[in-house]
Amino acid sequence: MDSFELNKILGAILASCLVLLVMNFTANALFAPVPPAKPGFEIAVKEEAAGGGEAAAPAKSEPIEKLLQTASVEKGAAAAKKCLACHTFAKGEPNRVGPNLWGIVGDHKGEGRGGFNFSAAMKAKGGEWTDEDLNQFLTSPKGFIPGTAMGFAGIPKDSERADVIDYLHTLADTPVPLPTASK
Repeated sequence: MDSFELNKILGAILASCLVLLVMNFTANALFAPVPPAKPGFEIAVKEEAAGGGEAAAPAKSEPIEKLLQTASVEKGAAAAKKCLACHTFAKGEPNRVGPNLWGIVGDHKGEGRGGFNFSAAMKAKGGEWTDEDLNQFLTSPKGFIPGTAMGFAGIPKDSERADVIDYLHTLADTPVPLPTASK
């Protein structure tokens, strides 16, 4: 191979690099990316009361038994869609970040759930998931079980919580009956 052929090959490589470089500068000038003002996503979490003192008592709400009398399973299924990021609902589905919620009403807290690894705080709470416990937990998970790993801020609206609990009642082979409202 003579030097003329070698010069042509090296010239072609150099010209290709030069064309790529010019295309890069042109693309960056035409399609300049705009960096976000604040990187990342904000996760809504209720903050603790400042000063380490006792938090202000929440407004007294209706008893869950009374709210469940007017609750809607359909509305509860729609409201529970926000839980799908971490939980599954159908029988036999795998756990995700949180456990599968099939048969949760009346089940033991921090146990079972297809081998899900519950936090120490959830295991220590003990007892069964009653309607009142579910209501308090869905209002403020970290308020009901301090130290829980659940990062959900809670459902502040009474009727929406009742709808979700009514929906959770339907997720079982033999559903736990709804309580009757005491007068």
